[in-house]
Amino acid sequence: MRVSIVTPVYNDVRVAQALDSVFAQRYAGEIESVVIDAESTDGTQDVLARYLPRLAVYVREPDAGIYDGMNKGLARATGDIIGILNADDRYADPEVLATVAAAFERDPDLDVCYGDIVYMKQDGSLGEHWRSSPNRRLKWHLGWRPPHPSFFVRRNVYERYGAFVLDMPVAADYELQLRFLVMHGLRSTHIDRVFTYMAHGGASRRSLGAILQANLDCGRAWKRQGLRGGLLVPVLKPARSILRSVRLSS
Repeated sequence: MRVSIVTPVYNDVRVAQALDSVFAQRYAGEIESVVIDAESTDGTQDVLARYLPRLAVYVREPDAGIYDGMNKGLARATGDIIGILNADDRYADPEVLATVAAAFERDPDLDVCYGDIVYMKQDGSLGEHWRSSPNRRLKWHLGWRPPHPSFFVRRNVYERYGAFVLDMPVAADYELQLRFLVMHGLRSTHIDRVFTYMAHGGASRRSLGAILQANLDCGRAWKRQGLRGGLLVPVLKPARSILRSVRLSS
């Protein structure tokens, strides 16, 4: 089973640790690394040059934001399973991809697999453990979602149900997960282990305003899918995010 890892990057030399964590994976199958660089100007290109012989796909061109970069990677990925690892994140240990692949191999009808993440504080130390749980529709009404950095999907799911929307620049991952797991009710499983160390301070967390905008967009995602019951999401989900940000800053 081939596993494709898509890494969008723009001006972030931390992409080295992301790629190191991919190439350190002890997985007997094939790993395909797909890197989409939005024409970095800060030395990231020099860092990526060291990895070129090991990259299956390397694209360097302008994009319309991180989700556009992800979509470009999805369009070029050829693996049976696709994961997305942002440039400032890394896999928690060398067994992550083997664990994910085994879950899909055990269940041919499985569409989505996800685990937990641990946030990395700004000083590099590990912070809060985002413990996820099995997908249940009721929990989405209360602001729940799986952590996207631990989210692995069969490639044919993207082919059937589409990739990231580009008019939600800080919440397209939420919209995609809602579409897959609630709108289409795809078969998923949660694995109770940490898959990814995620850098604190992504696009949806850079300010209180960004957090609120992201969560308003989450409410919009419910309307877009024609789903009822998302009225409390713009209230409950920001509360979760704000509390997490306060804990990580302390």
